[in-house]
Amino acid sequence: MRPVDLARAAGISTQQIRNYADAGILPPAPRTAAGHRRFDEGHLDALLAYRALAGGCGPQAAQAVMLAVNAADTAGALAGLDAAHASLHEQRLALAATRKAVEAVAEPEPALPLPLRASSGLPIGKVAALLGVRTSALRTWESAGLLSPGRAPGTGYRRFGPADVRDARIIAVLRQSHYRLPQIRSVLDDLRRTGGREALRAALADRNATLVRQATALLEAAGHLHRCLARLAPEEPASPTAAR
Repeated sequence: MRPVDLARAAGISTQQIRNYADAGILPPAPRTAAGHRRFDEGHLDALLAYRALAGGCGPQAAQAVMLAVNAADTAGALAGLDAAHASLHEQRLALAATRKAVEAVAEPEPALPLPLRASSGLPIGKVAALLGVRTSALRTWESAGLLSPGRAPGTGYRRFGPADVRDARIIAVLRQSHYRLPQIRSVLDDLRRTGGREALRAALADRNATLVRQATALLEAAGHLHRCLARLAPEEPASPTAAR
């Protein structure tokens, strides 16, 4: 097979084929007397494996897996693939945490005291009582960067506005479900960035679709990788004992 044949099979340019070969993504290829590379089905499998892997875990991680494959490092290649799956799993857990927070926000809001509705804010003790948590928990969440209540002029006491109470409520719900503070920070960042529940729901749907595409790409890559690795360890003939 010529470089152009591989390029057509993958829908890319011949220059990319050369780049992949130079980067070690493709196995070493013999050259003709004129110096042109010649490829075979093994190179095609490696190319398709890399392209699928890049869609599932990014080009850098995909290249690391292919370098291991081409170095006959089966364990290293499989470890890279396992890491890609583990990363997707962690992202799914974070997505589940965000969904849970969105539904918590979607529940009917508790009646807010008049001072808060008047936009003057609530002191930390009233917020703790409203949410059923300790004031020390609110301070811990603030120290972790999850909350940033304002301060009353003159006294410097904390004053929690409506958005602060909403964020504290989300944190309380997720902490009850044993979510870690870094996970909760990601949830709050998403909510603040998108600007509200509906926008966040749409963003979550997009993220879920992306994870599905990545997982599907890894599944496709696994088939090509299996053929690549099988070439490294050809099947041995069955022993006479096994044949009986």
